[in-house]
Amino acid sequence: MKKYIITAFLFAGILSSCGEYNKVLKSTDYEYQYEAAKSYFGKGQHSRAAVILEELISILKGTEYGEESLYMLAMTYYNQGDFISAAHYFNTYYTTYPRGTYTELARFFSGKSLYMDTPEPRLDQTSTYRAIQELQMFIEYFPSSNRREQAQNMIFELQDKLVEKEYLAAKLYYNLGSYTGNSVRSSTGNNYLAAIVTAENVLKDYPYTKMREDISILILRARYDMAKESVDEKKEERMRETVDEYYAFINDFPESKYMDEAVKIFNDASKYVHNDDEEN
Repeated sequence: MKKYIITAFLFAGILSSCGEYNKVLKSTDYEYQYEAAKSYFGKGQHSRAAVILEELISILKGTEYGEESLYMLAMTYYNQGDFISAAHYFNTYYTTYPRGTYTELARFFSGKSLYMDTPEPRLDQTSTYRAIQELQMFIEYFPSSNRREQAQNMIFELQDKLVEKEYLAAKLYYNLGSYTGNSVRSSTGNNYLAAIVTAENVLKDYPYTKMREDISILILRARYDMAKESVDEKKEERMRETVDEYYAFINDFPESKYMDEAVKIFNDASKYVHNDDEEN
């Protein structure tokens, strides 16, 4: 019996809660709706708060409640994990209120929302570039913010994602290796140069990436394999470039995990390179 009484009270509470919420939605007292939305927000009932605030933000714009209601709406979406909507409303807030009470927070969470929504490296990274730009703008506008370090760390993570995407592209070119045309007019070639160019551009754009060693060994491999498949008149020149790449690699990574592989490439490439001193 006691169990049924408790259940009945809980059910009554739910009905009461739903009834109150419906009352808020139907009300034309905007101040009452605003206070109810704040209450729901404070209780963590973000979906309810969002529904009310969506209706209120255009009505309250220009009033004493307009600024806070817009920021609160953005936060309700952020707390629900709807980062695209959150970023939109945070952006709307700091555009509408460039010197507002919550402008610093809005710029930070706008960038963080975009950061949270970025895809895995293999997918299109347009949103990653947007997130980086937004976080960089936050740092530019608020260089002394106590959230600066967090924003900077997010930028580094996003840049690593861009590096990984380009590394995967370079690796794909390398793995494709040689190709042979399927017609009389088609010629034999390889994708090693594309791998080298792609990888070198990554290092140029992100010289301090944590993937630098992996990218550098890929360049060395690609130069070596391209040299091996070169015609005789180009083989020595390209093997010499491979040797030069080896020296650059061991200079940057004297204790590399790839050292055995690098030395093996060097020893074989050196066989094709004539020493001018010996010829004289």
